Amino acid sequence: MRSVMLCDAKGLPLKGASIEEAHRGNGKLHLAFSIFVFNDDHTKVLLQKRSSEKLLFDGLWGNTCCSHPQKGELIEDAARKRLKEECGFTCDLTPLGSFVYQANDPHGKGGEHEYDTVLIGKVEQDIETHPDPTEIEELKWMSIDTLQSDLAANPDRYGPWLKPALDIVLRSAHGTD
Repeated sequence: MRSVMLCDAKGLPLKGASIEEAHRGNGKLHLAFSIFVFNDDHTKVLLQKRSSEKLLFDGLWGNTCCSHPQKGELIEDAARKRLKEECGFTCDLTPLGSFVYQANDPHGKGGEHEYDTVLIGKVEQDIETHPDPTEIEELKWMSIDTLQSDLAANPDRYGPWLKPALDIVLRSAHGTD
């Protein structure tokens, strides 16, 4: 069974917890990562629609892959492993920064409270994907401009971590971090 690492506000690991325990109520602060995979010319990002089988925020759109490192696992190693498990491919990933957020599931099934590290990668847009249906309902490429516009107009279609994570990606791309 997968677990998470509870952490302090600086992202220092404290102890392990079950996924259910970490997401009960408003959620307990734990380590997480969010991956954004771009096409080879960096004009589009691969998004996933979360499976209806997900514990929280099912059916919402998010970045390419999100998950949690296991005890003793480096974020980059955990991220590459989960990208392969969820999407059926892997690529080099670069960490950009981290942020903390808390959000409750819109269906009242619990909450997220994550110290979330953002990573980016690049692949050819025609890469063959094999999404795990227990994790992902759909994958699609979207331009950054379209994503920003739709995220502003329809925030309820997206996971609550997407905007702050995307902000880190965009600040990095513009050299403001």
